Amino acid sequence: MPKNVLIIGAGGVAQVVAHKLAQNAREFGTLHIASRTVSKAEQIAASIRDKGHSVAFTAHPLDAMDSAAVAALIRKIDAGIVINVGSAFVNMTVLQGCIDAGAAYIDTAIHEDPKKVCETPPWYGNYEWKRREDVAKAGITAILGAGFDPGVVNAYARLAEDEYFDKIDSIDIVDINAGSHGRYFATNFDPEINFREFTGTVYSWQNGAWQENRMFEVGREWDLPVVGKQTAYLSGHDEVHSLSARYKDADVRFWMGFGDHYINVFTVLQNLGLLSEQPVKTAEGLEVVPLKVVKAVLPDPASLAPDYQGKTCIGDLVKGTRDGKPGEVFIYNVADHKEAYQEVGSQGISYTAGVPPVAAAILIARGPWEVRKMANVEDLPARPFLELLGELGLPTRVIDATGDHPL
Repeated sequence: MPKNVLIIGAGGVAQVVAHKLAQNAREFGTLHIASRTVSKAEQIAASIRDKGHSVAFTAHPLDAMDSAAVAALIRKIDAGIVINVGSAFVNMTVLQGCIDAGAAYIDTAIHEDPKKVCETPPWYGNYEWKRREDVAKAGITAILGAGFDPGVVNAYARLAEDEYFDKIDSIDIVDINAGSHGRYFATNFDPEINFREFTGTVYSWQNGAWQENRMFEVGREWDLPVVGKQTAYLSGHDEVHSLSARYKDADVRFWMGFGDHYINVFTVLQNLGLLSEQPVKTAEGLEVVPLKVVKAVLPDPASLAPDYQGKTCIGDLVKGTRDGKPGEVFIYNVADHKEAYQEVGSQGISYTAGVPPVAAAILIARGPWEVRKMANVEDLPARPFLELLGELGLPTRVIDATGDHPL
């Protein structure tokens, strides 16, 4: 019997997930979407109809911070798979709802506590991994970090392990957005989550231990396919915290591209205290959280899509040895903002994050990824996932000793 699917969240990534589920509706049963603001969920359902899909999405109101409410909705609609693309603040309550109601769980980012920024690593060990036994006992599948980064880049590392190297020495994940949205300043996804990534300590895994740096302290120029030479900075990111557990003897680093304008605005906001997650009182006695105020005045990331031009390039440079001989491989994807908008009404960042959890859901529905335990993407077979992603619109390319070629 095909599994019913519930999307939790109604932002730009959720829109991509919904459209891709509609395009692949034959793989599933009934399709549902839930959000605290049900009108946003209804707008996404309407956008499916506007694209000419006959598949119906049912919209539901939901407070995803309430695990009992999540479980109740799962039971009500008999959802077999839940794709959580809501705020990273709701991961643990949605996961608990899936455990309680017996549904498979997929997310695209690590859980965050709204009162904390940049906790001690490994971040997964602070939250999700503590529920491994509960997931196994419930007999459900829980796939963590199944977006692009984390997610696809984890699968790139696993592909290198499976097909290129006996021993991996280093994994450098590079994320470049060479697109332009035409606004003075905006973030490509939830501003609150975006800024929280960059206001704390930058953790990387090097020489068998966690290394600490400041944001924008370590940068280097990368010469990449399509987008060319770009400066990227060593940054803290989710996938480092799971990949470092699997590849303990390798250096694992994440690099993200930033322009001078972004860095200047970010630095001013941080120096003024406007990126703080701690509440302050105004002269009028109002209590506000500076970071939430900044989020409120910045453009909604979903609103950037119509004007976005250019491309993204995200990939893994993996170095290692095979039969005692050293080598390297760059496994990557290039996505186009305009093409993403024309297809699903979202910009390329949302597209790259939203397609992979749909591929994961299909692999659960078909069986290969129905593992009935908690797993990060690198714990699962990579090639079926990457090949399916190519069919769904995110083709993988590989630069190895034979040149630059499709997977």
